[in-house]
Parts: sequence; C-alpha cells; structure tokens
Amino acid sequence: MSLLGIHLTLMLGPTVAVPAPASFMESLQNVEVTHNDEGRSGFQLTFGVGRSGPMHLLDYGLVGHPLLKPMNRVVLLVTFNVIPQVLFDGLITHRTLTPSQQPGASTLTITGEDISTAMDLDQKVHEHPAQVEPIIIAQLVLSYAQYGLIPVIIPPPSLDVPLPIYRTPVFRGTDYAYLQEMASRYGYVFQVTPGPAPLTNTAYWGPPNRLGIPQRALSVNLGAQTNVDSINFQYNALASTSVSGQAIAFGRALPVKTFASLRVPPLASQPALLSQSRVRTSLLEDVPDGAGYIAAFAQAQGQTDASTDQVLTGSGELDATRYGDMLRPRGLVGVRGAGFEHDGFFYVRNVTHSIRPGEYKQRFTLTREGTGALTPVVPP
Repeated sequence: MSLLGIHLTLMLGPTVAVPAPASFMESLQNVEVTHNDEGRSGFQLTFGVGRSGPMHLLDYGLVGHPLLKPMNRVVLLVTFNVIPQVLFDGLITHRTLTPSQQPGASTLTITGEDISTAMDLDQKVHEHPAQVEPIIIAQLVLSYAQYGLIPVIIPPPSLDVPLPIYRTPVFRGTDYAYLQEMASRYGYVFQVTPGPAPLTNTAYWGPPNRLGIPQRALSVNLGAQTNVDSINFQYNALASTSVSGQAIAFGRALPVKTFASLRVPPLASQPALLSQSRVRTSLLEDVPDGAGYIAAFAQAQGQTDASTDQVLTGSGELDATRYGDMLRPRGLVGVRGAGFEHDGFFYVRNVTHSIRPGEYKQRFTLTREGTGALTPVVPP
C-alpha cells in the first residue's frame, strides 16, 4: 500500500514473519494501530473478501489462509522517503468475518496485540529468593528470545533485597502481570516497543522515558509550517497526589511523605501543586536495615510522579504526509504555536495510526506535569 511517498509493508507468519503475498495487499482496505505507554498496544487489519471463482466455492477468500491463523505473527513496516520504520509487531488474537449481500462489501477483520501477549498466557507461581527486580526482569524477558525481545532495564533509585531468612515474596500470575506489578511499585512502566529492526522488540522497564532527542515538533497556527489538523488541551488540578505512610525499619515506624514530582527532566515551568493526599498505613514490612526505608520512599515518590503526569493533557490529530514522520509514544515531542502556556515539550502517551489508500492520520495524546514552556523556542 503506497501513498504520496509513504509505503506500507505487511509481514505474516508463525514465529518468523515473511512479506505477505501481493493478493493480501490488494485486498487490504484499512490499517489501525494503537500504541500506548501503559498496557499492551494493538492493531486491526481490514481485508475485503469475496467469492470470485472456483477457488472460493467453499469459503470466502483469505478466510482459511494459513498466514492468518490465530497467534500468527504480524509485522507492519512504514517507509517514509525510503527510510523503513517498524510500525507494529504482534500476534493475531481475533478474527471477524462480516458477510454482505452487496458485491465487494464483505470484510475480514484481523485484530491482535503486541508481542507481550505471549507473556500473558500462562499462570505461574513466581518465587525469586534474594533476587532484586532488575535480575528477575532480565530472566523473564530473555525467556522470550524467540520473539526478538531485547531487555532495557532502568533500576529504581533503591532496591530492597528480600533475604530468605526474613521473607520470600510470592506472586501468582503471568509473567506479564508480574512485570507490571513490579513496575507499579515505583511508578515505572513495562512496555514492549517494536524495533529497532524488523522482527526485534525492545522490552523497556523503567520510568516513563523523557530522555533522548525530541521528535519532530507539532506545529499549530504557523501557516505553511502547520502539520497538526486539530489539538486541544485539558488541565486537571485534582490529578497531582502526595503519598504518605510509614516504613518499618530497625524495628521502628518511620514516616514517609512526598512533596513534589521528581521526574527528570521536568517539562513544565509552572508544575501543578499536589492538591490531594493519599495515606498508606504501611509501605514496607520490617527489614533489617535502612535500605527498606529508602525503598519505601522510592515507591511512594513513584506514585506521586505518576499522578502529576496527568495534570496537563493534549489530544489531537495530524496528517502523516505533512508531518513527514511516524509520531511515537513513550518519548518527547515539542509543541509550538499554541501559546506560552501550552508550548514546549510533552511526553507522548499514546498514538493511533489510521492508514488507508490515500490517507494516513495519527491521533495522539500528550501529557506533562503543568503549564508553561521551559525553553523560549521549540525546534521544528
């Protein structure tokens, strides 16, 4: 599928996907991909199907094709000006056939989720005596090497080593649920991102990624440089929350309290004040030294940081042919032309790509901890 310098490539197969036959691309009517910074991302492919000859007497075309079996792998590549980028890598989980009495109107819809789906199939009992989170995470991710998973792990500020003579944490659930639970302790995220190369995926466990080079800026009301069709901003003064409680260390109950977001780097010159408070009676069980107190504060601060991420939210839509690139979540993007209060850099929370012949739209959601730009100029 091609449009104005943009080319879409579809790959299908069991564990290793291969380029789809030309008949698949001719029947492909619509592609929708949603990337989220939390939870799993998903895709939907809509094919036109029908009965056009002796080969289709028993069933609609493509319906029984082995490349479209459930749990097969789907890889989507988008090429902008001869530079290919991995749009999605996932597994087929649902199929929907919609027959129609109108000629050429029957459709087959293939729906699926990213590769982390494979990590959420089997219930297990997880016990890792005397092992901290980064080691456990690396072991779990590397056990799915057949999907090209590359672990990227950012350790939290402090780790509490669960010594077997005191306790051995036990978690009952899937590998994916365990990775998410460990991330939530520190206000971190676990996410599987397609790429950087086809048939590889990056498994990231750490704080929301605010580092790296910002993406091409979203331009509003700038004449010929405008690349955003629509955008609006919402401010939630009740989102930011402080966390307080107690951590038991050295046999004593010590207070723990958070006061402000510590996200690095900060994105707003006027961050929101913490307007609500949450009290937890105990943040950690008894531990033999002060490491437990530091770990308890790290967990409480992570929850505060996660709440302030939702203070200022921007949502909108852009035309990929004018933007000239793929907007990716889990990173930074600049906004310019919306005024000082709403210009500056934002964290990209999610992006939905809608592709059909002659059209490529991207809907997005941006977040940060308050209003006001930190820089006088946002590079294009």
